[in-house]
Amino acid sequence: MDIFADFAARVAAALKTLYPEASAELIARAVVEPPRDPGHGDLSSNAAMVVAKPLGKNPRDVAVALAEHFKSDPDVTSVEVAGPGFLNFRLDEPVWHRILKSVDTLGAEYGRSDLGRSEKVNVEYVSANPTGPMHVGHTRGAVFGDALASLLAYVGYDVTREYYINDAGGQVDVLAQSAFLRYREALGAVIDIPKGLYPGDYLKPVGAALAAEFGESLLSRHEAEWLPLVKERVLAAMMDLVRADLANLGVKHDVFFSERTLHGQGGDIDLTLQWLRDEGLIYQGTLERPKGISHDDEWEDREQTLFRAKDFGDDTDRALVKSDGSYTYFAADIAYHRNKYLRGFKHMINVLGADHSGYVKRLQAAVKAVSGGEADMDVKIMQLVRLLKNGEPFKMSKRSGDLVLLSDVVEEVGRDATRFMLLYRRNEQAMDFDFALVKEHTRDNPVFYVQYAHARTCSVFRTAESELPALNLNAEHLAAAPLELLVSPADIELIKVVAQWPRTVTAAALAHEPHRIAFYLYELAAAFHAFWAKGKDDRTLRFVNPEDLKLTLARLALVGAVRQVLVNGLTVLGVSAPQELS
Repeated sequence: MDIFADFAARVAAALKTLYPEASAELIARAVVEPPRDPGHGDLSSNAAMVVAKPLGKNPRDVAVALAEHFKSDPDVTSVEVAGPGFLNFRLDEPVWHRILKSVDTLGAEYGRSDLGRSEKVNVEYVSANPTGPMHVGHTRGAVFGDALASLLAYVGYDVTREYYINDAGGQVDVLAQSAFLRYREALGAVIDIPKGLYPGDYLKPVGAALAAEFGESLLSRHEAEWLPLVKERVLAAMMDLVRADLANLGVKHDVFFSERTLHGQGGDIDLTLQWLRDEGLIYQGTLERPKGISHDDEWEDREQTLFRAKDFGDDTDRALVKSDGSYTYFAADIAYHRNKYLRGFKHMINVLGADHSGYVKRLQAAVKAVSGGEADMDVKIMQLVRLLKNGEPFKMSKRSGDLVLLSDVVEEVGRDATRFMLLYRRNEQAMDFDFALVKEHTRDNPVFYVQYAHARTCSVFRTAESELPALNLNAEHLAAAPLELLVSPADIELIKVVAQWPRTVTAAALAHEPHRIAFYLYELAAAFHAFWAKGKDDRTLRFVNPEDLKLTLARLALVGAVRQVLVNGLTVLGVSAPQELS
């Protein structure tokens, strides 16, 4: 039960009754949400102010009419008109009891919806160059993309999680050349790694594997012969490293798409450029030098093949072919996103690093062009993460010099802490990741605070089973708990927080902001811990009270609802819900 969606529907029906001339689109703009000041009531709506002006009405007159309409609603104890025309509702206690009942009935499904209506959405995230193991710079985007994909699936979208393998271009040749040096080293040669090649020790096993497979036979071959052989094997080895690192973080993908498949005669890039020509979206022309930029790989002072990106909202048209005849990176990007569209994706989300902020408009222009405006593209930029310990910069890697590996972070603080902490900030905000804070057992450590709330809910049930062995705590008995006994302000306030879960999920999914789930879980944990603390001073607020078994059963149903919502939310984020914390 989503009380906010429920009352939004009631408000919409009231508006249609009172003002039949109001369009469905206008009415849909009205929202029902928690009031900013809890003292103003349980629900608040801006409906009167939304519809008044288009209908030529006074907002307060509309609000008064709506308030009068809701006087006959049995779930509403009062409706107040505030300010320029806000409606503030106060609800009868049985409404909150029904919400608890719905949590018990729905269980893991509480909060799920069909918002997405099984529409296909492609979430592309990580997509790091396959030139080595994952480093901390990839971690935030990996966690964000994985959690966003789970969130969208939770509300009914048909989600595909995709990784774009940048396995074309010069960096892959450099990787193969670096692996070849390690191959020579494995055969006993003393090597010196020139500047520009990859020096990491992670290539040593690749060199050893090449030596085991080919012996010394590659030494006598020209680079043109051994390069494709080495490239194929080192790319496979690097992707194995990437998959292992992602699995260690609990991140998964459905599709690993190879950029190389776009290239070659008759490949997707050729086909896409021909399609763009046929559509009149390519022309021969020159570009002005970008302001403040002295050199750009995709800018050349010559006539060249240009995509009409400005026609689709970009700041400038974009080059597609370099002077040497090879394609620009953007040409591959257009072909790749057309490939997505042809695979049936009309909703695309790309999760990119902070250094790609300039790509947003061009990618959105590309998607709009190749889909004829049918598809939409949201680009989420991950700002940088600064590693700290006790507030000071922290260098922790033992294996790779200045490069901090994803596996280093997970090894240091664990998967749960890594995921939750990286989601506990908006993606567009730079963040500090303090290793000391993540290990603290205080409310300043969000992941501990939330997991501790879940562990406490489990502890309440263990206490009840221990102290009241005669109390039947099976699911059927709890489902019949006398919830009407939950009438104290503390009970109702906690239920109100539980009631916000479905609304939070919907809002987070629509905004593509999984951090809202982490924020909500912290709020729910805080409300539960506060109730627990009140019980220390007031026996009537204890969860387990041997003097009142019926109230105890009702309170256990409330604790069970909190536990269920914590599990549901942590599951969306890919974080565990431990029953005990050491």
